[in-house]
Amino acid sequence: MGLRREEGVLERKLEDVYTKFKLHFYQEIFERFQDREASLTTVETFAMETIQALGSPTVNEFASFMHISQPNAAYKINSLIRKGYLAKIQSELDKREYHLQVTDKYRAYYNISNDYVRLVAQRVRQRFSPEECAQLEHMLAVVSQELMPEVVLEQE
Repeated sequence: MGLRREEGVLERKLEDVYTKFKLHFYQEIFERFQDREASLTTVETFAMETIQALGSPTVNEFASFMHISQPNAAYKINSLIRKGYLAKIQSELDKREYHLQVTDKYRAYYNISNDYVRLVAQRVRQRFSPEECAQLEHMLAVVSQELMPEVVLEQE
């Protein structure tokens, strides 16, 4: 019985951390755009985060990863290009292929989230010993690389 309770605690703690990262991001976005409309829709934000995480995918790789049709992906990508958040770069190896790259405009938008991750990491280093930090890094690497096989990132 004690084991079940511990499992529930772990799930809640993971959900709490994930939720706090999301909510901080949302707070920052709303604060920055309170006097003007944000130029990215929610779905476009998800698309941009995915493209950035995948590295420099092609339209087909993006569509395949998101489980959407290639025309649907192309429509979303063209909108993001028009807004200046995304660029299509022709492949050096295969001139018929184009890779998607985030622009500086998006990096400035996305850094809202990255800055908070860096702040929390800094606080972790201040609060815990180097050994505890190394153990946390190891555990997070195992979670990311072994326990989340449904999502494979280029840098892994």
